Amino acid sequence: MTTLHPTINAASTASIPAPAAPATPAVSTKTWIAVIGATLGAFMAVLNIQIVNASLADIQGAIGAGIDDGGWISTSYLIAEIVVIPLSGWLAQVFSIRIYLLTNAVLFLVLSAACALAQDLPQMIVLRAVQGFTGGVLIPMAFTLIITLLPRAKQPVGLALFALSATFAPAIGPTIGGYLTENFGWQYIFYVNLVPGAIMVGMLWYALDAKPMNLALLREGDWAGIITMAIGLSALQTVLEEGNKDDWFGSPFIVELSVIAAVTLTVFLIIELTVRKPLLNLRLLVRRNFGFGMLANFLLGVALYGSVFILPQYLARIQGYNAEQIGMVLAWTGLPQLLLIPLVPRLMQRFDARIIIGVGFVLFAASNFMNITMTSNYAADQLLWPNVVRAIGQALVMAPLSAVATSGIEPENAGSASGLFNMMRNLGGAVGIALLQTLLTKREQYHSNVLMQSVSVFEQATRTRLEQLTQYFVNHGVLDPADASHRAYVAIGHIVQKQAYILAFSDTFYLLGMALIVALAAVLFLKKSGQASAGGAH
Repeated sequence: MTTLHPTINAASTASIPAPAAPATPAVSTKTWIAVIGATLGAFMAVLNIQIVNASLADIQGAIGAGIDDGGWISTSYLIAEIVVIPLSGWLAQVFSIRIYLLTNAVLFLVLSAACALAQDLPQMIVLRAVQGFTGGVLIPMAFTLIITLLPRAKQPVGLALFALSATFAPAIGPTIGGYLTENFGWQYIFYVNLVPGAIMVGMLWYALDAKPMNLALLREGDWAGIITMAIGLSALQTVLEEGNKDDWFGSPFIVELSVIAAVTLTVFLIIELTVRKPLLNLRLLVRRNFGFGMLANFLLGVALYGSVFILPQYLARIQGYNAEQIGMVLAWTGLPQLLLIPLVPRLMQRFDARIIIGVGFVLFAASNFMNITMTSNYAADQLLWPNVVRAIGQALVMAPLSAVATSGIEPENAGSASGLFNMMRNLGGAVGIALLQTLLTKREQYHSNVLMQSVSVFEQATRTRLEQLTQYFVNHGVLDPADASHRAYVAIGHIVQKQAYILAFSDTFYLLGMALIVALAAVLFLKKSGQASAGGAH
């Protein structure tokens, strides 16, 4: 700042106009095309997870996979995705953003078509793993382009676009997957990527500037960190995906993988904090907004992917809905977001972003607490308002949370911030689904035991119900009275089990609601930042 000469008096200084606030840099059309193309890619990559999960049973039947082995169709994609997300920032520096992003976008489309043509389970698992590796690139690179290409005043608009991939895509995935599977066949859940994918590639080809590759960085790479991270995250993701099915630590396979994950990820943390050029700058986590933003984002992943997992399970198991019917119910967690998310940047101009995030988490938590008293009649109509409230909450959270968490992140740290932020949300989803699977199993057993204590042959109500059921089976063609009585006992068991499952599903929604309350507590520790306001302050 220039010091005023002593001879200048106060009156003369008062006449000097105050310097004008720096104008927000104009964003070129080409830059917006790059951002929109990249976020379209991120949307497709996230959508591909849920759209396949909605049709997994049909895929398993078509390629001759068992229920247990067929789960690897999703697991292989998720493992590859979670490994490549934190790698992407460094690999983009090595190969240049244009070459790296375009190559993976094209490969993602090629592999989508190849998955539709898979003939057996090994082929599908390999193709899905490679597809996950290419699709995983699209998520953090979109986030990186938003926080590096756009000025701070425009970043909320870019982050709102990104929110469509982070929250809208998981919600709408089962709807699209169910419709395509029921009406056209499971292959179309892969073919659906091709047209928007071609548009994405064209936008990126036009809008991203060509820059030279920097292959010398390969020699300087944090290879010890890369290897330990890849092994650790792969093992951890496998434990989370397969643990409940294999009885967790009752399985030697899960125990071994857990030890591998714990050791390699510990070594990875030590390497990243001591090496001169780390793969990820973990010191970003001690920054207040980024650290607490990461915690809130992890818990958002738990609830976001957890709710998309548990609702279809409930509708299929308790209400007997098919994939298309489930998709129609879940559409109400997706479609309102399509209308609301574009309005979020305007809200960020008028209100403190932390308030918007807090309201979003409160509504998201409330939507789960609305489902904790379910009965056997709780179906599409009863789920409508909880799903709408969930949609509003999700729409309000993602963009402002991303803006506040990444406020002040320097361009050289953008890759690390993007990798960590997006990896943590996906990891939250994996942890959330694993917790919900286990909770559902354990709570069903607990509620069954409690209910069976009330269903005793010494109780008059039980004996009356058994007699009614026995007579029902006799009236419907069961000639042997002993067989009819046996069927009555089995029917009572099924009724009890169904009621136990309904109570267990109610418990899972309670867990999701509490996770979001903890996320809300993390939001209270965020400090106000210029980034959080879309008004243009730098």
